[in-house]
Amino acid sequence: MNKPKFLPGLFVILLISLGLFSVKNNLQKIVGTKDTKRPNIIVILADDLGYSDLGCYGGEVNTPNINYLADNGIRYRQFYNTSRCCPTRASLLTGLYNQQAGIGKMTQDENLPGYQGHISENAVTIAQVLKSAGYQTAMSGKWHVSNTFSQKDPNEQLDWLNHQKDFGTFSPVGQYPTNHGFDHFFGTIWGVVDFFDPFSLVNGTEPVKEVPADYYQTDAINDTTVSYIQQFAKSDKPFFIYVAQNAPHWPLMAKPEDIAKYKDTYKAGWDVIRETRYKKMVKLGLIDPAKTRLSEYPKNAIKWEDNPDKDWDALAMAVHAAMIDRMDQGIGRIINTLKKTGQLDNTLILFLSDNGASPENCANYGPGFDRPSQTRDGRNIVYATKKQALPGPQTTYSSIGQRWSHVANTPFAYWKAESYEGGVNTPMIAFWPKGISVKKGSFSNHVGHVMDFMSTFCELTGAVYPKEFNDRKITPSSGNSLVPSFSSQHTAGHKQLFNEHFGARSARNGNWKLVSLANDTTWHLYDLASDRTETTDLSAKYPEKVKELAVLWKRWAVTHAVFPKPSK
Repeated sequence: MNKPKFLPGLFVILLISLGLFSVKNNLQKIVGTKDTKRPNIIVILADDLGYSDLGCYGGEVNTPNINYLADNGIRYRQFYNTSRCCPTRASLLTGLYNQQAGIGKMTQDENLPGYQGHISENAVTIAQVLKSAGYQTAMSGKWHVSNTFSQKDPNEQLDWLNHQKDFGTFSPVGQYPTNHGFDHFFGTIWGVVDFFDPFSLVNGTEPVKEVPADYYQTDAINDTTVSYIQQFAKSDKPFFIYVAQNAPHWPLMAKPEDIAKYKDTYKAGWDVIRETRYKKMVKLGLIDPAKTRLSEYPKNAIKWEDNPDKDWDALAMAVHAAMIDRMDQGIGRIINTLKKTGQLDNTLILFLSDNGASPENCANYGPGFDRPSQTRDGRNIVYATKKQALPGPQTTYSSIGQRWSHVANTPFAYWKAESYEGGVNTPMIAFWPKGISVKKGSFSNHVGHVMDFMSTFCELTGAVYPKEFNDRKITPSSGNSLVPSFSSQHTAGHKQLFNEHFGARSARNGNWKLVSLANDTTWHLYDLASDRTETTDLSAKYPEKVKELAVLWKRWAVTHAVFPKPSK
């Protein structure tokens, strides 16, 4: 006997009907009225944004529109990603741990279940699930969850990156967003972009071969989202839009007028900015200084007054701030469009980052793979390994580096790609005027994870998470719904959470957290109830607790496709 498929057939129609009946009852309870219209959903994912970069999370960057969402919604203190761009995106989109979704490392296929480099055939995306429940779906921005095609000849690869030659599709078309449930897509298939003239830009599945002279990727992402809202608002059907920003990921490229706003801001240096952010976080009520001490500086870190490159470093952080500022401006246009179309009150907006700020010195990578050597018009791009070219324009590739990333991730230790809080704890804002009943502007201690979005949206929309899809078995979701946290400040969330990326590992059980660095397999133990910033290692004091959590981590790793790992 053939099993029923997910999309067609009376079985699914019956499930969806039952789900919609149930969701109407749930929505009546959530919104407190008889209005049972399902919410629109917009997920806005920033790229390499630090925990304290936003104004509403302690930063000095001007983010009035994101602040508006926070002041009228919920700010989560303990919300987690998977510490890196594409693994977080895979987890967010599928409701699974990233290895279960097929992306344990990056986008190369390493022929193992957890390391396929693309979304697994045993996973479904939020777009596919919501589309089955009658939602309109669209995406703008960075995809980065498909295998990347590259040329064997490095010179031909550079010609492609430099827009001098065309080698066709950037990834298997079957792995593009429009083949994963999105009705519309505009954005980049690969990860890294030249913000003024991005490689791998497509509309639907068609490559965008030229861009206007005044093109800027962040503006294009947000303005495309505006056009989606205007189009979708004409229909009675609700919509889901995934807005995957590239900002503020390196290379540091921003509009001159935005950079000018911050030209003097960071001349005070690393230490002053970090202390100022910490004090603001305490004043906001975001952190309790008794339980959240300011983490220590990186080892052998020089002081700002001894820094021979003060001007360059101050400008680098100014460009980082400008990129965030520009993103916020675009989010303001999204909010205003929702207001004008009458959609704002019943739209759930979630804003977060894919990982902590990055410590990378991208100039050291040099041109190749996803990094061009020239602009389209033939100007050479400087990889400023000795800080010999100022950050900001299209003609230089640079990044904020380790010291500023430590500031961006205040008050935590470490950064992107590590499983310490600085790598995995993201600012997360939930905004939904009609559906969130906790006090506006409140903080939540709910322990959440990006994989929770799938369960949350299924609960709110009546969509059915499938056991099978297109005759393929689907891995059960690992996420929990965030809906209880919309009406109560006393929900716990996950008791256990785990992570692994390039050897960096963590296991959280209650408030106990076991963690190791990518380049050091030594386990360290922390009590997050009294030490949110992981400053006091308790592994020697509680060796049995280390063993207990290590066993939990190993069990999770074996059952969630972390193992087997690629040999290289």
